[in-house]
Amino acid sequence: MKKKKIFNGAKIALATMVAAAFAFLFLTPIVLTITNSFMSASEISSNYGTVFAVDANGGKVYISEKVNLKFIPDMVSFSQYITVLFKSPDYLLKFWNSVVLVGPIVLFQLLVASLASYGFARYRGRIREIIFFIYIILMLMPYQVTLVPNYLVSDWLKLLNTNWAIWLPGIFSPFAVFLLTKFMRRIPESFIEAAQIDGAGEWQIYRKICMPLCKGAICSAAILVFIDYWNMVEQPLILMTDAEKHPLSVFLSKINDGEIGLAFAVATIYMVPSLLIFLYGEEYLVDGITYQGGIKG
Repeated sequence: MKKKKIFNGAKIALATMVAAAFAFLFLTPIVLTITNSFMSASEISSNYGTVFAVDANGGKVYISEKVNLKFIPDMVSFSQYITVLFKSPDYLLKFWNSVVLVGPIVLFQLLVASLASYGFARYRGRIREIIFFIYIILMLMPYQVTLVPNYLVSDWLKLLNTNWAIWLPGIFSPFAVFLLTKFMRRIPESFIEAAQIDGAGEWQIYRKICMPLCKGAICSAAILVFIDYWNMVEQPLILMTDAEKHPLSVFLSKINDGEIGLAFAVATIYMVPSLLIFLYGEEYLVDGITYQGGIKG
């Protein structure tokens, strides 16, 4: 018995060490980005200048030196943030573009998904199962596959280079429908029957029974949808020809070599909404994913 406890303890310790190693690897780029954003331009250039070096023809050169990865700056500097927040309005404009594009998608995708999921969960039938199966097939397809049809439809509707070209495919994306439908289908039928006995209609069942019980799944879907579209690049590049309307996720890749420090600062600011939403909704995210196959008792 004692040997079994020692063996189990060793397994837990080993698993903890492996998890800690992977956590360190995944967190290192985020920590480097945040700490390096407080470095001066000269310090960043001395540490990472070889990575962004170009030859006389504008091409990349072979890096013969080791890159100096520093977690702690020699001297903390806020010059990068001062430039981003006060001296260069382009970054804040692109940040606002990201908010304008992503906010309506998250809000209305959840609204459409909750209504569609209620219909799929409450009413069964061959036609509805076929439609739901098509939803799953669309969800499994990468966005690059549907990008050309979206472009053709947007061109036909005269929506290219407008926010609607991004909003409409995002609002009717099938991911949230799939997640909420699988959750709603596990709501006990007795809850619905009890509400119907009390005289509740479909709207009341949807609003007072299904929505409160699906709070965790809705929050999980909101977080995942936000992160997905907050980091989108292909959609605005293809569907929006005006660079002034591009979100910050696209603009980050276009920062020139002389603004390496600004790239760190902008990337840090860009991570703040995702981190705050994740930290605030972490409990709901875990709860929604853990209990997506049933109702928590």
